[in-house]
Amino acid sequence: MKFYKYHGLGNDYIVMNPAEIGRELNEDQIKLICHRNYGVGSDGILWGPLPTDECDFALRIFNPDGSEAEKSGNGLRIFSKYLWDHGLVQEEPFSISTLGGKVMSHVHPGGKMIDVEMGRVSFESAQIPVAGLSRKVINETITIDGQDYRFCAATIGNPHCVLPLEEISEDLADALARTSKTIPVSRIESMFSL
Repeated sequence: MKFYKYHGLGNDYIVMNPAEIGRELNEDQIKLICHRNYGVGSDGILWGPLPTDECDFALRIFNPDGSEAEKSGNGLRIFSKYLWDHGLVQEEPFSISTLGGKVMSHVHPGGKMIDVEMGRVSFESAQIPVAGLSRKVINETITIDGQDYRFCAATIGNPHCVLPLEEISEDLADALARTSKTIPVSRIESMFSL
């Protein structure tokens, strides 16, 4: 199976061109490929380029658990670099269709720097989505396993839940991510230290 592995700002993705694979991948195959001990290991699979009438290219982004992601800034930059490396784009901006909407990408001369226009940020609960009354989701409180946390939620085509914390750790991030299905936002994506 042919693949290309790239990383961008700490995220590593596997780019797989469907034309080179010749078949779709199922959830179990995606999980195995992304597994860090039994597979190639990655933060996900970038499945493309795909045909589209709406944009220059289309892309599907798969998470390591086999689910499909709407957008990924690092993933889109990686995909753009793959397109550049394979001579599919030049220095002019181009469009990519994702589950989270259309994005514009620009590979700068030499292919060393890539800008991706992800879209406008929205804190509106209905667009993220966050359950409850229609509102901007800024500095709200949520209780997880008996602990209160302050959070903000936003979307730029993919949902984010940000918890500003005094101290962060990998164990805390893992614990919060495991309980994210009980949180009324789609997922805990980022945690920032104050």
